[in-house]
Amino acid sequence: MSGVKATASAVELTAALRSKEISSRELLETYLDRIERLDRDGVNAVVTLDPDRARDAATAADDALARGDPVGSLHGLPVTIKDAIETEGMRSTGGAVELADHVPSADAPAVAQLKSAGAVVFGKTNLPRWCGDAQTRNELFGTTTNPWSAAHVPGGSSGGAAAALAAGFTGAELGTDIGGSVRAPAHCCGVFALKPTYGLVPNLGYLDHVDGGTTRTDLNVFGPMARSAADLDLLLSVLAGPSPDDAVAWRVEVPQSTVTSLTGLRIATWFDDEGCPIDSEYRVMLRRAADTLADAGACVEDGHPDVGFREQVDLYTQLVAAAVSPSLSDDVAEQISGTHLAWLRRDERRTALRQRWAEWFEGFDVLLAPALCIPPFEHNLTTDMTKRVLSVNGELRSAFEISHWLMIVNATSHPAVAVPIGRTAAGLPVGTQIIAPYLQDRRAIRVAQLVSEVVGGYDVPPGFE
Repeated sequence: MSGVKATASAVELTAALRSKEISSRELLETYLDRIERLDRDGVNAVVTLDPDRARDAATAADDALARGDPVGSLHGLPVTIKDAIETEGMRSTGGAVELADHVPSADAPAVAQLKSAGAVVFGKTNLPRWCGDAQTRNELFGTTTNPWSAAHVPGGSSGGAAAALAAGFTGAELGTDIGGSVRAPAHCCGVFALKPTYGLVPNLGYLDHVDGGTTRTDLNVFGPMARSAADLDLLLSVLAGPSPDDAVAWRVEVPQSTVTSLTGLRIATWFDDEGCPIDSEYRVMLRRAADTLADAGACVEDGHPDVGFREQVDLYTQLVAAAVSPSLSDDVAEQISGTHLAWLRRDERRTALRQRWAEWFEGFDVLLAPALCIPPFEHNLTTDMTKRVLSVNGELRSAFEISHWLMIVNATSHPAVAVPIGRTAAGLPVGTQIIAPYLQDRRAIRVAQLVSEVVGGYDVPPGFE
């Protein structure tokens, strides 16, 4: 495939496509070949393919370019979609046996936006059942492994998405995040992911229960995942917008970032809290990254909003219980979801918390925080998430607890980018969260780009060059 690598960034790939250095059909065949050779009996990231229609779409994209037709910003780029998102004409299951034969007749609005910008959607990526785990496994498709180590998880719930990106099986990905589900896998697999501000990207078409996808899900966002921060900006420019029913009157204009360099950038770090202590080796890596940013000219100091870590986790736990209750049996759903009045009170608390964050952000540009509180962990397929425990610095913690640093961001609706910062002594990737003020998604992306220029960034896992 000419001199362009399958593991190149989406920005590089789209430029090569527009210049005709490569064709869409050629790039698609490269990904299909890599999946056949490297994924089928190994990573198990891509679980459904639609090669015939994808080939037709790629050929049409090449023909349009040859004619000189106007083309979109993603024209001809082959992409995959997390299997929790409805995709027209392609099996979309949410990782649940109940939807094993579900083939939507229409795209989720976010998928339609990608296609309208010229993307060629050719496959779906693996996830846990109803997106409900920090590792990626379900009865339909089995287990997805981390391209950096088959013994370790790729994270969840967008684990198949992150693994596919890291291994070079796709040009870009669309995941979902209700409690860290694009950021945790990005952390585990060494790629980039944006949890957008809630509501910025339409989240209709989300499959978290039978007959789901028709209404907005609280807390949940659809977020782009990629191999560079610049890719996230490219994808956000396509994805951000109103839901179709609102498009008659609403417009979305995501503010451009005013950040130009690390020099003078006001960065706060919140790397540990008694509410969720983090792995000691990981803490050292976070601190080293912060020191490197300071050496590059940033103004770095420890600090965080005047809000309790546990207070935010508790609020998130209450809100998410109601949000995910449709995926549970009726008796359990009724028990955990609470009353509508209780939800309204929690929504008021959420708004008050966000205001306190806004006041704090007047003194800082971004906040750096951990992703998961540990590096990628080994697969544990014997118990479900509610019973699983993991060791953090020799202390046993629940599988739910390890995501608390991610969940507080969902509770407050802020944008956050997961960016790789290096690898552990065992060779496993880790990342950090860059959290920005409400609706300042592009600031988070721009800072992630600057961070990746001096710390970490995407590397190709051994064996997937």
